[in-house]
This record gives sequence, C-alpha cells and structure tokens, in this order.
Amino acid sequence: MRSNSLKPVVAAAVMSITLAACSDIYYDRREAIHISHGNANASNIAVQTIDPWPRYAANRNILTNGDRIQPAIQRYKEGKVTPPKGLGTSSVEFTASPADK
Repeated sequence: MRSNSLKPVVAAAVMSITLAACSDIYYDRREAIHISHGNANASNIAVQTIDPWPRYAANRNILTNGDRIQPAIQRYKEGKVTPPKGLGTSSVEFTASPADK
C-alpha cells in the first residue's frame, strides 16, 4: 500500500527535475541586453574617479551683501514676496489686458 502513495511523489520529482533542465535561469553567460547593464563603463569611471568636484565647491563661506539680503529675508518671512520681472529671453514684456483681469 505504501508503494502506491509513493508513485505520485516520485513522478512529480522526476517531472520537476526534467523541467528544471529546460529552465532559462542561468544568465551568467547569456548574450542578451539586460536592463541593468546599460551604464557599466560610466559606472566604473565614476567609481574610480578620485574627486570629481573642484576644490572651491566645498567653500561654504559665500560672500553676500547683508544689507541687501536682510529686507528680502524679512519679506519672505512676512509672505510679501515680490514676483520677479524680466526673466524671459525676450526683450518685450507682455502684460494682461484690462479685459482679462
């Protein structure tokens, strides 16, 4: 009686081993493009770069005009920020017509 219950288990094991041989899981020697293999050269260059930033990038002492910055900080804290003007590339400034307002 025990051999009858063992036959399906043995058959399932043989079938799984047979199907495992057809699997495409071994990717080490596969000649295909994978999503993570795009920037290998750039990654290696970036890792081997000693210091990509110039020396002045670490300077935290930025010279500013305190008398000019203080009113801007105060306006920012009070919520009275003035919108910038003339930041476009055109020398012509467009304004809304009275009908659009």
